[in-house]
Amino acid sequence: MGRRVEMMISKSENNPISDIKSHRYGFFVYSVIDITGSVDNYAPCGLTVGSFFMDNKGYTVRGGKLMKNGYTTGSCAAAASSAAAYMLLTGHKAEMAEIDLPSGERAAFEIHDAELFTNYAICSVTKDGGDDPDVTTGLSIFAKVEYTMDDNIKIDGGDGIGRVTAKGLQCPVGEAAINPVPRKMINENVASICKRFEYSGGLSITISAPGGEKTALKTFNPRLGIIGGISILGTTGIVEPMSEKALIDTIKVEIDKTHAYNSDYILITPGNYGSDYCQKMLGIDIKKAVQISNYVGESLDYIKYKGFKHILLVGHTGKMVKIAAGVMNTHSSYADCRMETIAAYSAALGADRITVNSILSCVTTDDAFDTVKDEPYYENLKQMIMDKALDRLNFRLKGSSDIELVMFTTEGEHTILSSGAFKLIEYFKEK
Repeated sequence: MGRRVEMMISKSENNPISDIKSHRYGFFVYSVIDITGSVDNYAPCGLTVGSFFMDNKGYTVRGGKLMKNGYTTGSCAAAASSAAAYMLLTGHKAEMAEIDLPSGERAAFEIHDAELFTNYAICSVTKDGGDDPDVTTGLSIFAKVEYTMDDNIKIDGGDGIGRVTAKGLQCPVGEAAINPVPRKMINENVASICKRFEYSGGLSITISAPGGEKTALKTFNPRLGIIGGISILGTTGIVEPMSEKALIDTIKVEIDKTHAYNSDYILITPGNYGSDYCQKMLGIDIKKAVQISNYVGESLDYIKYKGFKHILLVGHTGKMVKIAAGVMNTHSSYADCRMETIAAYSAALGADRITVNSILSCVTTDDAFDTVKDEPYYENLKQMIMDKALDRLNFRLKGSSDIELVMFTTEGEHTILSSGAFKLIEYFKEK
């Protein structure tokens, strides 16, 4: 039988973990599943290093603030599955489950909705994304574990878990959107339970998330071709608040999806801003492009890795002008050199001090280009900015792909196109 550790933790200055949880519970009792059976895995009070009770290891500094980390849907699914497997094999109720994370840490999770039946058990874990603005936070991630006649562990998705309908994603078409790393987490942690209790038969695990279908509408899933619910995600098992990695990973998934259908041509854009202009003036639907947000550099690196031969980048001058200055993350928190760039190139083309100062006092690139639109060097200025931006983009790609660029202002009055852009525009019009 599995060892169960009962513990009481009171609110006190001498308790290093009481400040983290006792303000919510004051005085509480938990039972812990011991997957490995090793007492050495437990820190004082029976908790492991790396659990959600951990001190500063459970926090990340963002923008000068200490923010609490959370756990991925993959971690929650693995914990719920481990708890349900434990209950099924031992007949004991689980109140907390401890699992191994891909990061190498161990984490403890409170178990809810624990029910034991003759041939199956059900448990849930409430998704906690910490201080990250994660739309899945608060969802209950359920696992149903039941006996099967074979000797394998099978994993599938149920209510609220999306199904893959498009090629190029990490899961095959028709399969539940439970990504490879979470699948491995679930499999390995449940296999540890089976080994611990000398069970060599088969188990079927169904992950569900009631309310997941509605929540998924707030995510990238519909755009990616994942319908009917959320995805079970995670590469380290831990969610770092405001992490850029999660967004970059989503961009990579969109690039993968595009590559599955067309491995030579790709249309990319920072977002839907200016979509009406692009449809009306260029004849291309920017909503069909891969949205790379501010991550120009990271996106180009991955596009290069995938082997695309032709790239068309379309975006507003507010972001594209920054590329001419060598800025590959166009978020304002990283750099804002728009006016300085336009002012410097204008000065190089003969702009006087009054004009340069006027540009530097502008708030938007629309205003800056309006300032010089009647100057004799206006067209040369646009060409200089385009040439320099292309130099920066080609340097990043190291000649692996041809890239063309279109940048436009809000009303489209100051549009700048690279020499080969028209050819690619015509190509994407037909798609």
